[in-house]
Amino acid sequence: MSTPTDATPWAEDAEAVAASLRSSPEGLATSDVERRLAEGGRNELPEAPQKPAWLRFLAHFNDLLVYILIGAAALKAISGDWIDFTVIAVVIVATALIGFIQEGRAASALAGLQTMQSDDAQALRDGTWGIVDAATLVPGDIVRLRSGDRVPADLRLLTASSLQADEAALTGESVPSQKDVAAVATEAGVGDRTSMLFSGTIVTAGTAEGVVVATGGGTEIGRISALVADQDKLDTPLARQLNRLGKQLAGLIGILAVAMLAIGYFVHRLAADDLISAAIGFAVAAVPEGLPALVTITLALGVQQMAKRNAITRKMAAVETLGSVTTICSDKTGTLTQNEMTVRTVVTAQGSYDVEGTGYRPEGRVKTADGATADLGAHPDLAALVTAAGAANDARVEETPEGWRVVGQPTEGALDVLAAKAGADIEAVTRQAQVPFESAHKFSATLDDVPGVGRVVHALGAPDRLLDRATTQLDHHGELVALDRDAWEHHIDVLSGQGLRVLAAASRPADGVEDIALDDLESGLTFLGLCGIVDPPRPEVRDAIHESHTAGIRVKMITGDHVGTAVAISRELGIAPADGDVPALTGAELEEMSQEELAAVVRDVDIYARTSPEHKLRIVQALQTHGEVVAMTGDGVNDAPSITRADVGVAMGIKGTEATKEAADIVLADDNFATIERAVEEGRRIYDNIRKSVVFLLPTNGAQALVILVAVLFGWALPLSPVQILWINLVTALTLSLALAGEPAEPGIMQRPPRSPKEQVLAPRAIALVLWTSVLIGGTTLGVYLYGRAHADTYAVGQTTAVTMLAVGQLAFLFNCRFLNSSSLTPRALVGNRAVWIATGLLLVLQAIYVYAPFMHSWFGSAPLGLHQWLGVLLLSAGIFLVVELGKWATRRIYGASR
Repeated sequence: MSTPTDATPWAEDAEAVAASLRSSPEGLATSDVERRLAEGGRNELPEAPQKPAWLRFLAHFNDLLVYILIGAAALKAISGDWIDFTVIAVVIVATALIGFIQEGRAASALAGLQTMQSDDAQALRDGTWGIVDAATLVPGDIVRLRSGDRVPADLRLLTASSLQADEAALTGESVPSQKDVAAVATEAGVGDRTSMLFSGTIVTAGTAEGVVVATGGGTEIGRISALVADQDKLDTPLARQLNRLGKQLAGLIGILAVAMLAIGYFVHRLAADDLISAAIGFAVAAVPEGLPALVTITLALGVQQMAKRNAITRKMAAVETLGSVTTICSDKTGTLTQNEMTVRTVVTAQGSYDVEGTGYRPEGRVKTADGATADLGAHPDLAALVTAAGAANDARVEETPEGWRVVGQPTEGALDVLAAKAGADIEAVTRQAQVPFESAHKFSATLDDVPGVGRVVHALGAPDRLLDRATTQLDHHGELVALDRDAWEHHIDVLSGQGLRVLAAASRPADGVEDIALDDLESGLTFLGLCGIVDPPRPEVRDAIHESHTAGIRVKMITGDHVGTAVAISRELGIAPADGDVPALTGAELEEMSQEELAAVVRDVDIYARTSPEHKLRIVQALQTHGEVVAMTGDGVNDAPSITRADVGVAMGIKGTEATKEAADIVLADDNFATIERAVEEGRRIYDNIRKSVVFLLPTNGAQALVILVAVLFGWALPLSPVQILWINLVTALTLSLALAGEPAEPGIMQRPPRSPKEQVLAPRAIALVLWTSVLIGGTTLGVYLYGRAHADTYAVGQTTAVTMLAVGQLAFLFNCRFLNSSSLTPRALVGNRAVWIATGLLLVLQAIYVYAPFMHSWFGSAPLGLHQWLGVLLLSAGIFLVVELGKWATRRIYGASR
């Protein structure tokens, strides 16, 4: 249940919202709760309807090549050839089973979202506060929250005291949101609705009471759940290309089969049984039934390599898709940045100081303008500011086995680290009283005893509020002089323009004072200076973005943070140029744009700020309308819908929410954006190796089909039986093809642009190579078969020689395929991939067993070969290698050295 779609409770008076929901100061009556629960449903995320498992399994048989194989298997079963039937059926079922197991990602994402909901809540009902099941909350319920509570539903605040909420998972903002009861603008985005608390977020400070305005699917989390459920994953580039290739092969096989049957029947008057046997043999020969298994195994090997590089792959196809990524859309907080607030600059009346180090590790120097370490004894202005910053906050940092972390507010934690870096002894400061932070006045204050100084009031908060209350500042001797407000406002503008969050510190002597109140701080403060705070970029990200640009990949920042901060971070990371105007769009501007208008500019804008989950999703969809292959990275639940929609969804494994990790294709175990760049390189290597394997595998089918076709055209006995064809396809060719899965990356793989999503698996030069090699291997196979029959070889010896010629000829072609874009007539063709030599030895052993083992003679109809027959096969195979190299040289001359 939720509020009406046109309701904007954040923009309305709190009492008016409660009244519109027919709530009262005593809360709802139990009978009213039961009625509303029956009408609107429980406060739970709706589960998306699921297809039955058997339907999802059967969907994986919906492929043209699979239809051809099913038909061949059926004819084999009818004719009683159970060995052939079993092998074909196993291939079909195994391929479908692998695809079925990989499904269900969106459903897992919804399960992750469910974990963000609270189990119970403190609600006011029948005039009494009590603990209730959060699933029974209804609009109109009044809920009480305190620090550490998970918000159980979307609430309009009725009261708030020092209230802050961690909404990073929802909005992407790294700093807890300040909350109060004041209404905000109707058009305010989720991150700016300070009068609201949202289901699934965490109260980090203060207390509050609020009226429930939305539950279940009507909450912000519920809307994100619906967005995740609605997103269908687009086919990967490889899936689209293999589907296109399958249709082309199916059409070619059909045309040739019809022609072959027509000639066999009308020209040679072959019997129906012979024609059916030839048709089955041709179908089995022409269809690359090993291709699905080959691609799956190659991708699985890629998954293992990715895991070694800290990229955990949840969906195998993502390995290949990463290699074709043209655009990376990245969340800022926790992905490009460390999600650890850091003081970068300190400004006092005497000048500015740079602060070394990032994150919460208290290591680094505070430096003067000339680079020297700033000593607090020589810089009383700095000493006063860092003492105030450290004393007037409640955070602390501590070291854990996982690293340094802050206990308290991240911004205050950054100030605590600053004090430690500067060498201030904050532990010696004793607090006597405190004015807590409130959104109304936007600062906090403490009454402290400072050793060697005395009793002092320290204030920390928004610069404009402390400037309003200050009358003096310190000179370079530490003496009080009149406040220069214009100078401070200039410094504030400069720091804000750098994307820094600016906090100010002030103080006042308080000898003899025992307590302080807000009214005591209206004037008379000494303005000490400013701290520029930032969530710093990860140190490795700038290089990773540069490498991505070199590889032709555009990087876009999509964040819930403010546009100034986003632009500043993007300049620092190299996403945007260091100088000049930077195109950027805000969520409010996106709201005013149609999807067509967004699509017109989306390629030219690299920075998107104050975005909602819907905005991120629209951006991904707009890029995909241009044919872009999009990777979306993030760690918050607000990223889950766009991660689900993207071609490759990438989540942070350490700081990412469960919902985001479940929605992702790839999870980064080290939360390192640079891992994505390495994963892209691995994806390109895997795709190159799949192309090599396809180019290597197809001539086997082409040669076999050519042998069967020519035999039927001339009315000969078949040189290859169907079971011998399967031996070549599923044992010889597949074994050798897998050797190419381990090929190392080619030089310059990350200097070339991403391949076009429209690019065929087989480019024109690859098609020429496949056809050329098919004719070579098929022709030599027919040649050795006919030569043997002409020289009194038995039918079994002729067939065995033909099978051996196919196997060893394909082995020679394996070395051609190691370098499709360059010559293999080089010593490097003999090194760099141990799997090639293992496959070579394995093939020769298997083929020797095929030729000489008696049980193979009975199973496959093979026969022993003599030395002269082996020598002939080896010499012809060497000739195939050299002639293919000549063909590669010719295609390089025609098509150039490109892929």
